[in-house]
Amino acid sequence: MSGELSAQATASEQGYEGALRPTSLAEFVGQSKVRRQLGLLLDAATMRRHTPDHILLAGPPGLGKTTLSMIVATELDKPLHQTSGPAIQHAGDLAAVLSALTPGEVLFIDEIHRMARSAEEMLYLAMEDFKVDIMVGKGAGATSVPLELSPFTLVGATTRAGLLPNPLRDRFGFTAHLEFYSDDELSNVVRRASGLIEFGLSESGIDEIARRSRGTPRIANRLLRRVRDYGLVHGVPGDTSTVQAALALYDVDDHGLDRLDREVLRAVVERFNGGPVGLSTLAVSVGEESETIEAVVEPFLVRTGLLSRTPRGRVATRLGWEHLGAVPPGIPAE
Repeated sequence: MSGELSAQATASEQGYEGALRPTSLAEFVGQSKVRRQLGLLLDAATMRRHTPDHILLAGPPGLGKTTLSMIVATELDKPLHQTSGPAIQHAGDLAAVLSALTPGEVLFIDEIHRMARSAEEMLYLAMEDFKVDIMVGKGAGATSVPLELSPFTLVGATTRAGLLPNPLRDRFGFTAHLEFYSDDELSNVVRRASGLIEFGLSESGIDEIARRSRGTPRIANRLLRRVRDYGLVHGVPGDTSTVQAALALYDVDDHGLDRLDREVLRAVVERFNGGPVGLSTLAVSVGEESETIEAVVEPFLVRTGLLSRTPRGRVATRLGWEHLGAVPPGIPAE
């Protein structure tokens, strides 16, 4: 019986996850300019009865790149095939994916900048002429056999557009740069999601979650689920005090900083007197990998003005000192 309940709970949670994703451009919240551009591209392709140009979605994680790829397929009424750059490590991997596509199908490659170079070079020809060259045999007897492909639309997503080689980037007919969300846009995201998961939140509670979501819908939805769990377990309404208590339990402060964010900022301020401090030294001091600090923690701290990157290393700003309740050097305490 408990196993059945567990399976039902898992299925229910997966249903919530799927329900939180908008299924059309009209339902998609935020990114108004990208939505207008993408809508024009898809409408024109539908009117011409032609596959749309290939689409590149660039921006930080959690802003809706995967959701937009699903919407593209839905708006075109075509199937969607999903894969990722790390999964395509050989040209043969890409050839297998491309040869299985049906006419008009949408191919979504997440983290496309992490594809193998040999696969990237094969993709050039596939995107332009809808064909690939397959090498048959080895050594002096190897021959190239052209393979015709069905017309398809490639939607590539990347968090680091600068790592894409120019020949690949130039083959995308439309590039969308997704921006961080404003608090008002995130409030709309949380309001919509709370209705879908049937959890009543006050307007002040909605705004409180939005304010701590770091400009990212994925984080907003994650915090909403944690607040819902807190309200369910403790039997309390979804007001501001419930949101504050739930997020305090999960170490999310008023500015959206989590435990690791505060550890990094505190290390710069307290252990290195505000910096400058090198990335590797900072990573060792908090017991994390340098890549984690640079890719996960630093972008938000720099964007909010709590940390600064200089040629000599990381430096805490005045806002960073004040966030920890400390006084920057050279400023007398009141």
